[in-house]
Amino acid sequence: MIVSKTPYRISFFGGATDFPQWYRKHGGAVLSTSIDKYCYISCRFHTPLTPESRHRVVWSHIEHVSTTAEILHPAVREALRWLGFDDERGLEIHHQTDLRARAGIGSSSAFAVGLISALLALRGVRLSKHELALKAIELEQEVLGDKVGSQDQVAVAHGGLNVIRFHRSGEIEVLPLAISEARKRELASRLLLVYTGSSRLSSKIAASVISHLEQQAGVLAKLRAMVDEGKEVLEDGDLDDFGHLLNHAWMLKRELSAGVSSPEIDAIYDTALKNGALGGKLLGAGGTGFMVFYVRPERRPEVAAALERRPQVPFSFDSEGTRLLLGS
Repeated sequence: MIVSKTPYRISFFGGATDFPQWYRKHGGAVLSTSIDKYCYISCRFHTPLTPESRHRVVWSHIEHVSTTAEILHPAVREALRWLGFDDERGLEIHHQTDLRARAGIGSSSAFAVGLISALLALRGVRLSKHELALKAIELEQEVLGDKVGSQDQVAVAHGGLNVIRFHRSGEIEVLPLAISEARKRELASRLLLVYTGSSRLSSKIAASVISHLEQQAGVLAKLRAMVDEGKEVLEDGDLDDFGHLLNHAWMLKRELSAGVSSPEIDAIYDTALKNGALGGKLLGAGGTGFMVFYVRPERRPEVAAALERRPQVPFSFDSEGTRLLLGS
């Protein structure tokens, strides 16, 4: 049995500049971190007892099917076809997660990275973290045709607190921030992760953003510039400036599409700021899901109390990225 463990991520700045439709023309960059909340995928070959149970796929459904084509989970079905797993041998695939999927934390890409890693490991093939990221980008963007960017796959595969640069050539470069572990812990202690109480498919919002990229060139240029500003603050600045920068970035991101925010999200955001948060943002393409807020330690109790109806998730930063826990 092979088990992969892949972290989720929080993206701070540069979102939308990671769409290939943008960075292939203009270049792009994001600043993000992986966190200690994970997607686990186990894969093994097994001997089916009946033809109808050749493959067993366990996610929010439990599937027993005789052929790959019958698998309902699109990423599993298409990954098996794409990677050349035929129906001669039975496969059992289980998906478990620390946090709810479709909530802006890179769960789809974590699933893609972890699935590819585990399936290839069944054949004795081990790819580098960057190779896994590129394979996951190919699976999501080209094989599945999903309207997604290229940051999540790289962030969860590599792990750590990084600037990820997207070059017009298509090259993707990962640059870890030069800050101490103590500084990272201090930053993490000032971040509050809040679940808004629902999840969504981001593809419709992403499609809307993609369709207006050139019209929003000025906004995207500002979002891209904030990556370098955020990096400078974290490496040699007042951490509180990071919170103010998050607020500015969120105000800009809301201009990309009407679907990025909602009255409910706006109300949560306003409540957090009124009670002491310096800034924050909704994670992912928008609409709903997780929000992250920057809060000084002395104001954290007030913000947490004001948002007490919303689940709050303690977390730390992850530095390893995707890895295999077990192989046989």
